[in-house]
Amino acid sequence: MPDELTPVLQALADPTRRAILERLRECDLTVGEIAEPFAMTFQAVSRHLGVLQRAGLVVRGREAQWRTAGLDPRPLRRVAEWTAQFDRFLAPAPDR
Repeated sequence: MPDELTPVLQALADPTRRAILERLRECDLTVGEIAEPFAMTFQAVSRHLGVLQRAGLVVRGREAQWRTAGLDPRPLRRVAEWTAQFDRFLAPAPDR
């Protein structure tokens, strides 16, 4: 079975990529719209989008002449399912 979590977790390890995913929660955006709040080139944003796309977190589309990017939550669900096995360690300790 191929390891599906590693590329997702590696993509999520970068704060810029997490910020990009947060921007894509509401709607699909163009690379220019994604790049607006970041002090980086379109090329750098495109590289981040490529990492997110290879991890399955972003899908690229085309609307008229614009290339858009949108969030695909399925890999995040797999991460959430995997981390759920540790929920008992995260639960607050009972009062004594």
